[in-house]
Amino acid sequence: MTLLTCTLFDEVTMKFTIPIILLTVIFTFGVTEVMAVEEAEYSVLKKNDRFEIRDYAPHVLAEIIVAGDIEQAGNKAFNRLFRYISGDNRSRAKIEMTAPVSQEPRGEKIKMTAPVSIQPAQEQWAVSFMMPASYTLETLPEPEDPGIILRQVPARRMAAVRYSGFWSKKKYMRYKNKLEEWINKEGLTILGDPIWARYNPPFTLWFLRRNEILIPVNSISD
Repeated sequence: MTLLTCTLFDEVTMKFTIPIILLTVIFTFGVTEVMAVEEAEYSVLKKNDRFEIRDYAPHVLAEIIVAGDIEQAGNKAFNRLFRYISGDNRSRAKIEMTAPVSQEPRGEKIKMTAPVSIQPAQEQWAVSFMMPASYTLETLPEPEDPGIILRQVPARRMAAVRYSGFWSKKKYMRYKNKLEEWINKEGLTILGDPIWARYNPPFTLWFLRRNEILIPVNSISD
């Protein structure tokens, strides 16, 4: 082989080798890192393809209410919540990151009246970090940010659907509708608003992301 041919061969080889190495590193280390993060504790009662019925243990949330559309809300809230667990609290304590980051609609439902005014209105969302199980409401440090509240969540039963891909309103609505249809087929009753749960950091490639929608439901015997 001539020197030019060898050089071209090396360039082509590197072109395909580097992406393969990067993907290998992501699968080897990235996924392991995500799985090492503490997650909300639950037991699976029923599984059907990508759908599940789960019983969640009681846990504590650090939560903040933000206004905006569904895709903006998480970004608005994330930095403030992350500062809290990074030491922006009265004790200057650092709290380990957990999964998932949850988002659900929040706000009072107001009865329809007349006339109807046409003006822009912003949705409100409760975005939350689950606190590690080693903490209680009494032992968690008080947030410096007055918008962050600590809230105890009781044990509850949830229907869940898991999917991968981008964090978009289109995908959220698609899988929320699928989950609601499955709940109805199972003869269960919806008891609350849907929760959008995201388990990965923003730099995670879209096809490796674990996303879920959770909806509180009744027990079959209720």
